[in-house]
Amino acid sequence: MAIKFLDWYLKIAIGSAIIGGSMELFMIKTGFYDKVTVLESEKRAWENSPEAQAMREALNPWRNHDAEERKSS
Repeated sequence: MAIKFLDWYLKIAIGSAIIGGSMELFMIKTGFYDKVTVLESEKRAWENSPEAQAMREALNPWRNHDAEERKSS
């Protein structure tokens, strides 16, 4: 039964590989990965900044409450 549809599976696999390769080539040519790398590094720098940590604490003051409660019990 699977042999009957093997040509369809091969066509779908080849078509998918061509589409995926084209997308990767497009992203490389347009500099997508360079932009994403810069954005991710800026995001990490912001998340580790004192301002971001203060904002996290202000938005969720009970974040460490459970951990302290477990230590005391």
